[in-house]
Parts: sequence; C-alpha cells; structure tokens
Amino acid sequence: MAATTALTAQNTQGVHDIHYVPPAFVSKQIDACIDDIGVDVVKIATTGAQLLPNAAVTNVRTQLLPLTTILTPNISEARLLLENAGAKITPEIKNVKDLVQLASLLQPMGPKYVLVKGGHMPFDKDFNVPQQASEQKYVVDVLHTDDRTTIFITDFSYSKNTHGTGCSLACTSLTTPTDLFSLQPST
Repeated sequence: MAATTALTAQNTQGVHDIHYVPPAFVSKQIDACIDDIGVDVVKIATTGAQLLPNAAVTNVRTQLLPLTTILTPNISEARLLLENAGAKITPEIKNVKDLVQLASLLQPMGPKYVLVKGGHMPFDKDFNVPQQASEQKYVVDVLHTDDRTTIFITDFSYSKNTHGTGCSLACTSLTTPTDLFSLQPST
C-alpha cells in the first residue's frame, strides 16, 4: 500500500506538470493503510525537478518515515531527507560505499527497509564514479535493513529514455520487500 502525494503529467522525456494531492486526502490514504504502509514519496525526479515542496519534506521525514515499511528514494531524494534531518553526509557520491552510507543513515529514521535507487549514477569497474562517460560500467541499488545490506549490481546501458524506471522499481519493491533479500546479489 502507498500514499500518493503528487500526480504528475510525464513521459520518458520528463515531468510536464505536477498536481499536489490535498493534504486532507493524503491523510485519509495514510489512515487507510496505517498498519502496512509503503512510501515512494517522489521528491526529486531524475531531471532534478523537486516534486515535493520544501515545507513538506520535514513532515515526510518525521510523520511518514516512522510508519514506513519500505522507503525507495533515488540518490537525490535520499540526500534531501538526510540534509533535512541535519545528518552528516559526504558532499558528493564518490563510490558504492557512499550509497550504502545513505541507506544506513536513512533506515534509523523509521523505515524497515531502505532501497536506495542508484540507476542514474553509473560506476566504473572499481565501483567509483567514473571520470569519463566511456568508463561507465555498472549501476547499483542498495537495500538496507537493521541487520543486513544487499547490493544489486547491473550492467550500465545508456538510454535517453530512462524517466520513470526508478518509480517502476519502487512499485515492484512495494509488493514484496522481503523477497528482495532472497535475490542473489551480484558479486
């Protein structure tokens, strides 16, 4: 179950418009699924567009995250939540360890699981941010819970039509988050 905070008019090229769901209706959604809530509160799109007003980020962090089963932020969203909480994070992502740090810092805010989606930040063969586009080799997603971190590695494939892929991954993970741990992580 999920609570939708905004509706977007979008395609594979980007976000064209945003309609914020009235807070009273968001509250009704949360009340309806309070016992088993999943949150994919899209706050920053791949294009860099911030979809959630700054004033709402604190409410998401303090009111929704403690009720969340699985949080599925992209890197920018994870950083936004952590900066809002005053967490000390690295100024920029340099390697996969930095993605793991984001997930491990978010999880104590309430979600049982945190899946940091790294699909739009490819890494080189040594799992560092590449210096040149020709060095892009892998994309990495990090799943973290109290006692376990799983890193999913996929070959990088360039495409200009990746808009919405993170939302698709988030929706899939909301159905059965524990099944993600049964997948074999890449080595």
